[in-house]
Amino acid sequence: MTKLSVLDLCPINEGSTASDALANSADLALHAEQWGYERFWLAEHHNMPGIGSAATAVVIGHVAAATSRIRVGAGGVMLPNHAPLVIAEQFGTLDALFPGRIDLGLGRAPGTDQNTMRALRRSFDQQVDRFPDDVLELQRYLGGDANALPRGNDIYATPGAGSQVPLWILGSSLYGAQLAARLGLPYAFASHFAPQMLDQAIAVYRSQFQPSAQLDKPYVMLGYNICGSDTDEAARYLASSGAQMLRNLRLGRPTKLPPPVDHFEASLQPTERAMLDATRACSAIGSKDTMRSAMHAFIERTEADELMLAAHIYDHDARLRSYEMAAEVCGVE
Repeated sequence: MTKLSVLDLCPINEGSTASDALANSADLALHAEQWGYERFWLAEHHNMPGIGSAATAVVIGHVAAATSRIRVGAGGVMLPNHAPLVIAEQFGTLDALFPGRIDLGLGRAPGTDQNTMRALRRSFDQQVDRFPDDVLELQRYLGGDANALPRGNDIYATPGAGSQVPLWILGSSLYGAQLAARLGLPYAFASHFAPQMLDQAIAVYRSQFQPSAQLDKPYVMLGYNICGSDTDEAARYLASSGAQMLRNLRLGRPTKLPPPVDHFEASLQPTERAMLDATRACSAIGSKDTMRSAMHAFIERTEADELMLAAHIYDHDARLRSYEMAAEVCGVE
């Protein structure tokens, strides 16, 4: 059975605060745990007024403290923004606080714009070229011997060494698929917003996979958008919040998550509609029957081991209901 998980951007709604968003994320995680979801991931984005998970490790701790079973992690940490040792210490600390429940998904994109990259003190001379080496360095820090003491030039992550926090490679192109396959790591493809290379990336990853100490066979997680309601029309109305936010982001003016509006798509320019249609290729928006048909067809086509569900919905109760419906239609126990 394909597992279900939650991808949360800790959305900050128009008219609300980051405190509200953080409380809603913890509440969603608690419900997801009750509904049988496998994991709850938060993503690193910066300079985005509608996303409250910039300090990703901190929010992971907040969510993990509110739950008891569900795995909590990063989907993901943008590793080029950070020194691998710092990430090893952060996630080693999380693992010490919540043993066996922490995941670490790694991406090579900045998760922001160039001005914010400068503010993050990211080096432009390296860009993404060091990403594979940084992954291996991080892997060494999280392995190692937790009881060893540094000698000479040795460097240990404390906490972190010996934690074996599971690593995932995130991607939206063949690059991430190839790297995940070569390192023998599970692969999470961002098909919820960049589905164009989905089938190619899955095929490359599965055909080139090399077993590792962490994983003996390929494991594919796919991003997928959901928005459910009593009727297809009601679901399309709720989904207009996420559509507005995405359109604004692509136009270079990111906003908080706006309330839904009637007939939003009818107001779009042809290029905007085409952009929205492209990002919604991996989505289930509609009634329970519509969601069931779309999700089962997607699982059958991709043979995904796990779906990571994203729901950009303004009303918190409606957002909860969408995740509950997804669990019902996929038979999650």
